[in-house]
Amino acid sequence: MNATPTESQHADAHGNAQDKSGSAPPTLQAPRGIFTEIPGGLTLHHFEAGSGAPVVFIHGSGPGASGFSNFKHNYPQFAAAGLRAIVVDLPGYGASSKPADVNYTLDFFVDALRAQLTANGIGRATLLGNSLGGAIALQYALDYPDYVDSLIMMAPGGVEERETYFKMEGIQKMVSLFTNRQMNRLTMRQLLELLVFDHSLVTDALVEERLRVCEQQPPEVLSTMRVPNLTERLGELKCPVLGFWGTDDRFNPASGAMRFLEHCADARFVLMNRCGHWVMVEHRRYFNRECLEFLAERRTA
Repeated sequence: MNATPTESQHADAHGNAQDKSGSAPPTLQAPRGIFTEIPGGLTLHHFEAGSGAPVVFIHGSGPGASGFSNFKHNYPQFAAAGLRAIVVDLPGYGASSKPADVNYTLDFFVDALRAQLTANGIGRATLLGNSLGGAIALQYALDYPDYVDSLIMMAPGGVEERETYFKMEGIQKMVSLFTNRQMNRLTMRQLLELLVFDHSLVTDALVEERLRVCEQQPPEVLSTMRVPNLTERLGELKCPVLGFWGTDDRFNPASGAMRFLEHCADARFVLMNRCGHWVMVEHRRYFNRECLEFLAERRTA
């Protein structure tokens, strides 16, 4: 089956969140998106903004996650800076296919992303990933080094053993609620509050936004998810790495930042206190500025 992209209308209005460094923006609309059918019968969604060097935004896992939900306060600034922001929905998330008859392994996600980008003519790019998205970006860079210009990661997975992650309060709560089909407005709010240090960022609109996607997700999205520990392969990375981690992260331990600093040839990490799992949400202005400076350095190097 050939991979074919088609343009279509994405979801409806999404929620807003208040930035610590400024007032809450107006409610944002998801842009028009492209649906791409890839081998295996999956239909994957993404949307784009801007033109220039491509940056692929890869969201994390969890009930109701999507590319727009994770990055709606980031990708517009990248586009405005002269970059091509490409925001994907992973299989099982957002507006992409959500099959119940597959195993959601890291290889599955990487293969799907590779097919999606190839079908849309997206070659060498910067990969920007949060949590699971960071692990996908890392594995993609190891598998396809010639197609990755640089990595930007926020609390990436893939650098601890599975047992370590399952000791984290946020992971335990997320897996228990979702696999037992206990997600509702109250439990979704409780789960989202574990993602951030500042609970005021969890608005009613954000809860509703995530619930709409969550209601379509099969339990297998989390119950079959497997991400290996890639620490021993970090030294193979050929591209520069910029990373961020909140020291109040209750999903991925911030000690993971040291794995990159110890093993990578070119890595820098920013640790932020009073910040949870969503650096790009809680400190969006700082995050956007640092990322754009990093990418500008790459263009002039």
